[in-house]
Amino acid sequence: MKSLQDKIVKEGNVLSDQVLKVDSFLNHQVDPKLMKAIGQEFARRFADEKITKILTIESSGIAPSVMAGLELGVPVVFARKRQSLTLIENLYTADVHSFTKQETNRIAVSKSFITEEDHLLIIDDFLANGQAALGLLEIAEQAGASVAGIGIVIEKAFQNGRHLLLEKNVRVESLARVQSLADGKVTFAEGVLA
Repeated sequence: MKSLQDKIVKEGNVLSDQVLKVDSFLNHQVDPKLMKAIGQEFARRFADEKITKILTIESSGIAPSVMAGLELGVPVVFARKRQSLTLIENLYTADVHSFTKQETNRIAVSKSFITEEDHLLIIDDFLANGQAALGLLEIAEQAGASVAGIGIVIEKAFQNGRHLLLEKNVRVESLARVQSLADGKVTFAEGVLA
């Protein structure tokens, strides 16, 4: 997705050879036009899959998921990272370690929102070590739901997340694949753009 790559080059901030900060358009401030294009692209890539729901994780996965849900005409369910007084029982849960935050969170989805009749599309903002996506796959498995695939906005292709997901025999579609963040420059898997 050229518009996404252009945005990463223009507004992304390489903090280290492992960390890309994109909070100006994806995971703090949100660019609605870009999110709309991202939603349309995910809908195009998974158009023939008969998706019934999109599953994501709070909070950065919500914006692209809602736009994809709008395009596909399906609800979006997001796994909560924080305990709530209203979300305490009848839950699917999984533990997810965050590379960026260096912490583990127990994510939870109410059993009333995902069933064995669902055919899910999982969407997340980043794929690095694959822990969030694996946690969402675990929740889908607990529910007995099938998974059409995983849509990723930005993949850090130099980390092992894709490999772990492919070992689970799940389709992975990434809109931008970052090959390297060396020397403060973003290099995409398709070639050097910055």
